[in-house]
Amino acid sequence: MPVLDSSIAQLILWALVGYGLGSVPFGMVLARLMGLGNLREIGSGNIGATNVLRTGNKTAAALTVLLDGGKGAVAVLLARAFAPEDSVQVAALAAMLGHCYPVWLGFRGGKGVATFIGIWLALAWPVGLACCALWLAAAAVTRISSMGALVAAAGSTLCAVFLGYGTTLIFGGLVTILVFWRHRENIVRIRAGTESRIGQKG
Repeated sequence: MPVLDSSIAQLILWALVGYGLGSVPFGMVLARLMGLGNLREIGSGNIGATNVLRTGNKTAAALTVLLDGGKGAVAVLLARAFAPEDSVQVAALAAMLGHCYPVWLGFRGGKGVATFIGIWLALAWPVGLACCALWLAAAAVTRISSMGALVAAAGSTLCAVFLGYGTTLIFGGLVTILVFWRHRENIVRIRAGTESRIGQKG
């Protein structure tokens, strides 16, 4: 874990900043702006890019990935510009929680995969690239987005340790648990062989 250099007030401030950034539901915003309907009534009802893709609009899905990843990265980079590393990791974790449990949507948010990747790219870019590679490989082989997410999350903390980012071990473990928890229903469907494939409209 990082050295604890921040005051309680700093940690609270960056937790609020990270949560606020993470809680912006870009998938829903883009769907509305682009006339794609209410994501809650499409496919899985999730607000993330995979469900946006089920509308058939690849541009909207790509933008959702970029913006959801970007908000996680911005939370990290803002905190790093003004605060010690412990505040940076608090902001990163809060951004994940904001995406998964946004107050604006009754705490019913997304599963955090793009935000997870964006955070790692900003926090420790070699780990972020490794997560991208793991996701792409698993998703390409299985054609299941959630499988890519689970493989990337499972491998992220190990990658952080092997790539020399041991101070992120606790953070990495927490966000990995969060990703798995948010995908618990997907895990059941994967085991049953009923999980949706990439590009499949719901």
